[in-house]
Amino acid sequence: MIGSIDSEQTRARGLSVLPELLRTMRPKDWIKNTFVFAAIAFAYDAQGRPLWLDPQALLAVFSAFLLFCMVASAIYLINDLVDIEKDRAHPKKRNRPLASGRLSPRIAVVAAIVLLVVALPLGFFIDVGSETLLGRIDFGLALLTYMVVQGLLYSYYLKNIVIIDIFTIASGFVLRAVAGALVISIVITPWLLVCMGLLALFLGLSKRRSELSLLQAGAGEHRRILAEYSLPMLDQMISIVTAATIMAYTLFTFTAETLPLEPFPVMMVTVPFVIYAIFRYLYHVHKGDGGGNAAELLINDRSLLVCVALWGMTSVAIMAFASFS
Repeated sequence: MIGSIDSEQTRARGLSVLPELLRTMRPKDWIKNTFVFAAIAFAYDAQGRPLWLDPQALLAVFSAFLLFCMVASAIYLINDLVDIEKDRAHPKKRNRPLASGRLSPRIAVVAAIVLLVVALPLGFFIDVGSETLLGRIDFGLALLTYMVVQGLLYSYYLKNIVIIDIFTIASGFVLRAVAGALVISIVITPWLLVCMGLLALFLGLSKRRSELSLLQAGAGEHRRILAEYSLPMLDQMISIVTAATIMAYTLFTFTAETLPLEPFPVMMVTVPFVIYAIFRYLYHVHKGDGGGNAAELLINDRSLLVCVALWGMTSVAIMAFASFS
């Protein structure tokens, strides 16, 4: 009887840990991994049809998305383990499962190892329908690079180097987009790198500004690198990157060879969606209720979510119409 009671209590404790572990893995932030779909959204196959109409290509990119979710969750666990003491001094992050003590560090370590042991090898064996293994090796290396840069170099070193920390955050988004192209063996265009890179820098700078604004005078105590920044400095950087991002996307819609340009560059109609989304994001950054977490802001702001959805549907409709006209 006693053994049965102990068994039930152990099972109950295990079940209570699962929600806290899942919360630390941050499933809301998995939306950032949709960057892997950037390349396939504007690519065509040999017959001139949108590549996202190819079920095998779409399955390969979706598989890449799932693997990035697993690796990203492992990185979140690693970051929270490294910053556990600093998070306890943060007004919001102190409520995270590890910082609050609701989740054991040992369980977090085991979960991170399991996720990486499963995801990283699978990255080299996604079936992209190619005759050689080259595309799969490239994607596996991209996934491994993402893990090393974001999970190790950033967590332990790069996040403490001014400006380099922001570039490292941005590199994570660019690597996702590049990996999405590699997994289906399509050419990585300069426009993909430029547009994704600038947007990623915008998100990284906004994240730093939100952190600095939230913590104010105690920013340096929570995260040493924040003492190297100031709000005017970040605002000037954000202004430069915002203008560059809008200009780059506008030029992309007018000149990219992968987009329909006849009888006129119709993708230009999506430019207002991009401008509104960026301005709406900046509105929250300066209001002080968003910008630190792009995924949460996108989910919680209905206007921003609708704008992004309209941009996506309009882009898909234009690509589909152009291929069948």
